[in-house]
Amino acid sequence: MKYANTGYGPNFLFLEIGAKDYVVTVEPDTAFWALVEKDSLSEVLKGELIEEFEKKKEDFQKEIDYLRFGLKPSAVYFNPTERCNFNCPYCYIPEEIRKNGKTMKREEILEALGKLKFYFYEELKLTNFKPQVIFHGSEPLLTKEEVFYAIECFSKDFIFGIQTNGTLLEKDDIKFLKEKGVSLGLSLDAPFKEVADLTRKNWAGKGAFEKISKVLGELRDYPAFNVIATITKVNVNYLPEMIDFSEKEGLSFIMLNPVRLTQKGGQELKPEDEKLTYYFIKALEKIYEIFEKKGKKIVVTNFANLLAGIIGPTTRKLMCDISPCGGGRCFFAVSAKGEVFPCSEFIGFEEFKGGNLFKEDLSEILESFPFKEVTQRKVEDIIPCYRCALRNFCGAPCPAEVYAFKGSLKAPSPYCAFYEELIRYAFKLIAEGKEEIYLWKDWEVETKEIFKLAI
Repeated sequence: MKYANTGYGPNFLFLEIGAKDYVVTVEPDTAFWALVEKDSLSEVLKGELIEEFEKKKEDFQKEIDYLRFGLKPSAVYFNPTERCNFNCPYCYIPEEIRKNGKTMKREEILEALGKLKFYFYEELKLTNFKPQVIFHGSEPLLTKEEVFYAIECFSKDFIFGIQTNGTLLEKDDIKFLKEKGVSLGLSLDAPFKEVADLTRKNWAGKGAFEKISKVLGELRDYPAFNVIATITKVNVNYLPEMIDFSEKEGLSFIMLNPVRLTQKGGQELKPEDEKLTYYFIKALEKIYEIFEKKGKKIVVTNFANLLAGIIGPTTRKLMCDISPCGGGRCFFAVSAKGEVFPCSEFIGFEEFKGGNLFKEDLSEILESFPFKEVTQRKVEDIIPCYRCALRNFCGAPCPAEVYAFKGSLKAPSPYCAFYEELIRYAFKLIAEGKEEIYLWKDWEVETKEIFKLAI
């Protein structure tokens, strides 16, 4: 019989998760985990768990290795313009670019999409699904007519999405986007004007909470719609109220994104990890409270992704909380100049430009040195992440943020303490049997059970 934590057995680490009767044990290399009763620890380390794990270890390793190293690109963040009508202080795109940058002409957008279509269908030979193109920003609706025309032209080839501040959306635009099934992400940072307009404002310093509220009403029943709130020291206290607001407005999906630290403005607005953790968990508790009282499910998409990634690693939809992350591997970004970056977060860092879509072969760009720097970044090469039990649930994101903040890709996340506590809380919900309340509808359809053991 093999014993855990010796030279001849698997290395299991134990973590407290705040559950009354349970701790979690994790085998970090495979992201295998099990809930263990606190009074059964010694038996677990020499009993049935070890034997059964050894039987399936190869399958677990193949699954996590495929997720980390075997996936191919299936999405593009496409910036049709570098400009924005807003001047949010935390934006990851430098102010000068947003103010005076380039905007693609219609023929350039069509040419770029044509090249992307060729890459996905002729080179990658995609057959079972459509790749996704997300018009991203700066503010993509500054070139609304060209973007909508491109959606018309390529609707059979791509699944389209738009991430927008919403200020340029009118009723006819929303009607068109609904008819085409375009997913929409709308930025809103707080549930009331006095706070929301402090960080999301135009070049004249005026916010748009009232306009966004009207747009929310138009989109309320649209299933391919979610709100994205960027968490800063300005709004962190109001995360629970943001959940109340979501329930009142009939929203089913919201993303609570800690501000990215790729630019100085974001770094200055970073909330303290302890405070961020406290209010984020308060927001999650509010979700449970609303579900218990009204049966209404509100999904915090980035937390749901983390939770799904624990339950079944390949179920996750977002690829930030694993290493290598999805940048340059599952998706990439195209700027308004045709420059290709591993992710939109790297726009503004010229050293991570892989090439130009209009001038070079995309396959070669994706194999370039700047891309390899990102796609080969592994937690095993980062101190202290290499010895962390949670390394394959966290991934030390985001590499662009880490690079800007620490000057190196091989460094832990500035949000390390926050991610650790959030993962512990996710395990606590699983131990309490509450996880389904926080996951999207039919999530289990996408999950295949390959191992079950009652301890």
